[in-house]
Amino acid sequence: MKNAYIFPGQGSQHPGMGQQLFDQYDKAKELFRQADEILGYAISDVMFHGTEEQLKQTKYTQLAMFLHGYVAYECLREAEPDMTAGHSLGEYTALTAAGCLRFEDALRLVEKRANAMQKACELEPSGMAVVLKFEDKIIEEVCASITEEVVVPANYNSQQQLVISGSLKGLELATDKLKEAGAKRIMMLNVGGAFHSPLMQTAQDELAEAIEKCTFSHPICPVYQNVNASATTEPDMIRRNLVAQLTSPVRWTQTVLNMVQDGAGLFVEFGPAPTLGNLVKRIVPGIEPQCLGADKENE
Repeated sequence: MKNAYIFPGQGSQHPGMGQQLFDQYDKAKELFRQADEILGYAISDVMFHGTEEQLKQTKYTQLAMFLHGYVAYECLREAEPDMTAGHSLGEYTALTAAGCLRFEDALRLVEKRANAMQKACELEPSGMAVVLKFEDKIIEEVCASITEEVVVPANYNSQQQLVISGSLKGLELATDKLKEAGAKRIMMLNVGGAFHSPLMQTAQDELAEAIEKCTFSHPICPVYQNVNASATTEPDMIRRNLVAQLTSPVRWTQTVLNMVQDGAGLFVEFGPAPTLGNLVKRIVPGIEPQCLGADKENE
């Protein structure tokens, strides 16, 4: 039975995240100190003492989630991973845990990614919506039928949950068409923009330059990347997939199924709440993932 270590993206952040790790582990204290020094400001203060509204800002959220996941991994893992994967931003944590990226390089890439995405969000009113308990194929067809606006499938989270992303008008058109087709539950998400859509092209262009300059090593285990849901160990391929990720859908459902097919039996999520673990249970009934790093009230 292989260990599959998974790392969440934005969404499960909360005030006080990481404080318990900081209080209990010297390694956590050192990593938080390093992060504050690298960034030139105390991201640890934002995580420990910031408000919910502060932590919802992309420029803080992505850094906070990356840092929390990696600190939890360094402090709490009981063995080396046999495979890793991360959801969206979490892919950077997965690559760092697998030794493909150095901690300081990954932190700077996440900072660049967050700032570039924030700027892209400000160019056009946009967002994301989740469609629950409806066929992926119909959702894909509806999005493809809307050509006058941008709206695309963005996150394949489970067989029962697909997130679409695009301009506000595009989301409105898609919602109307999906309801006509029989969808019962569609909800707008509280996010800053159209992540994993063509509206992130400017952010992708900016991030590509930083990724190209960064050193990628051979990981200690396969990393399952968002764009193709496949095990990858070749640094150049990892680099290309990471660039493509910003405008491509997150294929999380297929990622989990592929990990199970390749022998994953124990899924361990390193994050502030069992977000991905809950998705894994829906994707593969019978598997009971662990969550390490969650504060008591978020377990």
